[in-house]
Amino acid sequence: MDSKMKELVDKITREVLNSLSKEDLRLQSSPINEGGLKINRKLASMIDHTILKPEATSDEVRQLCREAVEYGFASVCINPSNVILAVECLKGSSVPVCACVGFPLGATTTKAKAFEAREAIENGAKEIDMVINVGALKSGDHGRVKNDIEEVVIASKPNAIVKVIIEACLLTDEEKEKACELAKEAKADFVKTSTGFNKSGASAEDVKLMRRVVGPGMGIKAAGGIRDYQTAMKLLEAGACSLGMSDSCRIGASSSISIVSDNK
Repeated sequence: MDSKMKELVDKITREVLNSLSKEDLRLQSSPINEGGLKINRKLASMIDHTILKPEATSDEVRQLCREAVEYGFASVCINPSNVILAVECLKGSSVPVCACVGFPLGATTTKAKAFEAREAIENGAKEIDMVINVGALKSGDHGRVKNDIEEVVIASKPNAIVKVIIEACLLTDEEKEKACELAKEAKADFVKTSTGFNKSGASAEDVKLMRRVVGPGMGIKAAGGIRDYQTAMKLLEAGACSLGMSDSCRIGASSSISIVSDNK
């Protein structure tokens, strides 16, 4: 991104951020009372309800799906081996299945990631979260990184949206910017902060950087270490997101119920 374009994107992003004050976000996030339990339905509609631990059982996946329907989460986010089960559990609901590919290291081959994406979609997934080749990015092999993303996008479209996990905690700011630029050039739908399996997860600073680079037209997903309402709101604010903007903003969390029930 040249300096003039970067300056323009920065200006637009600042204007969007200024238009969405914290007070406005807090006001929009007033909880909805349902069955005596206060549930923030608007926030729930922006959360990918997640279970990615390797020891996740079939019963835990079934429970995740029941919760996603009950609370109105944006999706269930799972490993590819659980897609068929989740699709069956969610039959008749409006909750889609999100499958993670090349997860959690991003070090599988491009062909393997594209195959994973195609198979997950054939099995019923509607969203794909892919991990970039972090080593290739840090080596400066940008063409390889872009091709890696493009092949998954090609394998997924038009049947599923693609979110690109950049694993921000392993990158310098310059590398984060480049990763976001490559994801945008490859026509992915979202950039995502983290797998949640590395040394740290989402930060407001990284979300702000990502929004500045991709502009208002691309989605941002914050994931990793998000366990309460206050943290979720801080990350949404950092991404210039108002509640209900599930088309351009997501939170990835396994503590989803605590987050939407926590309105302090």
